[in-house]
Order: sequence, then structure tokens, then C-alpha cells
Amino acid sequence: QVQLVESGGGLVQAGASLRLSCAASGLTFSWYAMGWFRQAPGKEREFVGAISGSGGDTSSADSVKGRFTISRDNTKNTVYLQMNDLKPEDTGVYYCAAGMRLGERSHTYAYWGQGTQVTVSS
Repeated sequence: QVQLVESGGGLVQAGASLRLSCAASGLTFSWYAMGWFRQAPGKEREFVGAISGSGGDTSSADSVKGRFTISRDNTKNTVYLQMNDLKPEDTGVYYCAAGMRLGERSHTYAYWGQGTQVTVSS
């Protein structure tokens, strides 16, 4: 079965960097667009960024543009989210997701990981 496992979350101070990873198994990784979403306490899950199966096309939310970068290594079946200049408002559970096309809506993605917590203190 398909498994997506996120890692790399943690507690950091504002201005710090983190790199999240999402390791995929049980699917032909390069066929799938990969997305990152996050959910803060009491808020709805929101789109962060996404990357096409080949890695040639990316999309990101306005709130993270210039600070977050999404990339993937299809030889390792892994997608990454490099987060720089973190802000307290970036706090939340970060999820990776796999879908057959790149999109910013949750329903675009069929498979989801369990999430990793990112907490940014001021």
C-alpha cells in the first residue's frame, strides 16, 4: 500500500530554517505530483507548495514565496520542503500528499502522510 512518511519537524526560533522530508513507498513516485499542506490549531488545512512528478513545475502559496522551496529526488522517492526565515505563523502540522496532478486543493491528492509538527517560537 502507499505510504508517505514525513520527517524533519521540530521546535525552532523565528528566523531559523528547517528541511522537511517525505519518503514515499508503494507507488511509482515519478508519476505523482507531490504537495505540502499545513494545519495550525483551530484552522483549516492550507496549501503550502507542490511539485510536478518530473520536478519541472512548482507552485507555492503567497505566504511562503521567497522563504520555502519544494524539491524532489525521484531516485530516492522523496520530496523536500526547505523552510527558511521561519515565522511563528508557520507553526502547524505539515503534511505531504501525492496526487496525479499538481494542484492547490486538498482533493487533488489521493494519498496523505501522518504529518510532522513544526513549531516556531518568537
